[in-house]
Amino acid sequence: MKNADLQQRKDAATPRGVGVMCNFYAERALNAELWDVENRRYIDFAAGIAVLNTGHRHPKLVAAMQQQLGKFTHTAYQIVPYESYIALAERINAITPGAHAKKTALFSTGAEAVENAVKIARAATGRSAVIAFSGAFHGRTMMGMALTGKVVPYKVGFGPFPGEVYHAPFPIALHGVSTQDSLAALQALFKSDVDPKRVAAIILEPVQGEGGFYAAPVEFMQALRNLCDEHGMLLIVDEVQTGFARTGKLFAMEHYGVIPDLMTMAKSLAGGMPLSAVCGRAEIMDAPAPGGLGGTYAGNALAVAAAHAVLDVIEEEQLVARAAVLGQQLKDRLTTLREFVPQIAEVRGLGAMVAVEFMQPGTHTPDPDFTRTVQARALEKGLLLLSCGVYGNVIRFLFPLTIPDAVMSEALTILEAALRAE
Repeated sequence: MKNADLQQRKDAATPRGVGVMCNFYAERALNAELWDVENRRYIDFAAGIAVLNTGHRHPKLVAAMQQQLGKFTHTAYQIVPYESYIALAERINAITPGAHAKKTALFSTGAEAVENAVKIARAATGRSAVIAFSGAFHGRTMMGMALTGKVVPYKVGFGPFPGEVYHAPFPIALHGVSTQDSLAALQALFKSDVDPKRVAAIILEPVQGEGGFYAAPVEFMQALRNLCDEHGMLLIVDEVQTGFARTGKLFAMEHYGVIPDLMTMAKSLAGGMPLSAVCGRAEIMDAPAPGGLGGTYAGNALAVAAAHAVLDVIEEEQLVARAAVLGQQLKDRLTTLREFVPQIAEVRGLGAMVAVEFMQPGTHTPDPDFTRTVQARALEKGLLLLSCGVYGNVIRFLFPLTIPDAVMSEALTILEAALRAE
């Protein structure tokens, strides 16, 4: 089997709207390494877009799913429930920030979790408007696209979108937007576009994912909490990409000392199996009537088994601490390269959610061309990298937190060579 043959078949059988980054095809993978159908090896710093914090095919996940396969694969939890779903909800309620009473509902995708969080917020408040931020990414469903603060490629040609969704600028110091600028924009929204008493919720990522790995300033998150409390709005935090040890905490909100009303999660929750969740204050989660939440595959038994294994691995292998160590190692290496790579404008990140942003030397002009060049050089050398950012000028690093030290060292050597054009 050849990559070129598969590429031809893909182009003939699947639509161009499903954008595919690589022109090679996976055959097998293990931990932080992946091999294509022609047996070429790659170090995987994409991890299925932040899905594989516990790596490809972790033995504990494989064993957990094999054990579940011997019992049943599907009943639809809403028809015939099972204990493992309840146990996972209990675990999520216990490990998410805040000591208040919580409840958790399981779904299949991050976008589905976001959609349901908005439904829950509207049911709980009796209000309809939602505020999101520029650069945000909340999914490709209709409400997800409406909330997403990036037009290309996510919104082009798909409108009109659901109404009563408003956007404010996200605070990014590098791009000249301060916390005060963002808060002032929210007040302007309340003056010109929407009465805060009609706003059900404010939703944001504590660290923007597709938007460029920008962490919300602590004072901004605290101000949003105060604003929500003042006006009776709910604070929804989207931890789809930030959750499950990626930022050096189990959840990114632990960096802020702020408790959200609702939290969405997915991606690394189940190590590659489709599973998401909404966790929130018990009284808010109970607002929708029976039958208002759910889905045929929501909380699938195989995915739930994988999620239990993921939580075990994170604890047993101390991946929260390891994320902090690996992230610092990467940031130190990138920082030393600024002397030799003038395009590096900023190295940033919480824990192992690290990014490097490129500008044209001596300017504040984003440099997506250099970003693509670095990405291509790295790929040619066997390192898989993802870009992001509204301007496409950021490389984000999403290696599995289980990556062996030797493989991490090899990857950093390749990265340096790609940045220095060696």
